[in-house]
Amino acid sequence: MIYFDNAATTIPYQDVLKTYQDVAMKIFGNPSSLHVLGTQASRILEASRKQIAELLNCDSEEIFFTSGGTESDNWAIKGIAFEKKAYGNHILISAIEHPAVMESAKWLSQQGFEIETIPVDDHGIVQVEALKNLIRPETILISVMAVNNEIGSVQPIKEISEVISNRPTITFHVDAVQAIGKIPKEEFLTSRVDLASFSGHKFHAPRGVGILYKKQGKSITPYLTGGGQEQHLRSTTENVAGIASLAKAMRLILEKQDQSITRISAMKSILLEELSQHHDVMIFSKKDNFAPNILTFGIKGIRGEVLVHAFEEHDIYISTTSACSSKAGKPAGTLIAMGIPVKDAQTAVRISLDDDNDMSQIEQFLTIFKQIYNKTKKVR
Repeated sequence: MIYFDNAATTIPYQDVLKTYQDVAMKIFGNPSSLHVLGTQASRILEASRKQIAELLNCDSEEIFFTSGGTESDNWAIKGIAFEKKAYGNHILISAIEHPAVMESAKWLSQQGFEIETIPVDDHGIVQVEALKNLIRPETILISVMAVNNEIGSVQPIKEISEVISNRPTITFHVDAVQAIGKIPKEEFLTSRVDLASFSGHKFHAPRGVGILYKKQGKSITPYLTGGGQEQHLRSTTENVAGIASLAKAMRLILEKQDQSITRISAMKSILLEELSQHHDVMIFSKKDNFAPNILTFGIKGIRGEVLVHAFEEHDIYISTTSACSSKAGKPAGTLIAMGIPVKDAQTAVRISLDDDNDMSQIEQFLTIFKQIYNKTKKVR
């Protein structure tokens, strides 16, 4: 099997699964309980929080645990909107955000908030000048993802941070779900970023656990009320085993980040070079200002889902861009925002690499690609 769908989900590390199992079996107390079993669980919980904070160069009090990226995005967008409603109702999001942000903003528009989208250029990168012109006195929130999940374009978070450096009334949220281990932290977690979303299963932790980074001093409306966990902002019994394994996965992925980026970039370069040789192949992911692991392309006249299943017959697994919207059969929203015609956007498929992949898999993929490409000649 060749697994090239790591942007959808990664295979958990064996050491991470062992951590999950050990904690789940041995540290099973509720962290809120007063007895020794609860104290043990609470210590693991806070040790994990401290480790993650150190890895992200922030304070432990700025780390809040969630069920994943979608919840973190929902909480950030909705929580800030209602917290700051008295100061304005204008929200800016990029035109290429994940559905977790897009749909949250759409829902807020039904609650009386005004949502505007920031355009992107033909490479899928936010136009900073356009963003400057969209900001108003009543703008309370800007949300721009760090790495686009559909084509891998890296967004200018540093530049945006500079633009709003003298606008303290604007909260800046970054969806960093695809960023950990793929681009340096300083590229997406600047001192001006107020909120950032992370999801464990994107970097070899189990599904169902994530993080919302919230800068100290930033107020946000509670997401869940009840027992008062997570500083009374997200009340629910914490997933201690999941959180401990997430902390371990983050440490492991960041320890080898530089080496991994070099390896993955080399594999992507070969794919780009070889795929570009074919006349009817459209490359949507470029090399500069793009994440090293994501390569999105299409074959003219061949719908993306057809290509996905053609590779699946050879035990090779790729994706039609976003995993969260692929079953809906819609063309990649990022490509549409870039000005790509719908008929071309419908051909898009995404390869997303990981450090677990190797050059022999790249060679095998390219061999099968050539076979599929030749078989589709009549259709093209």
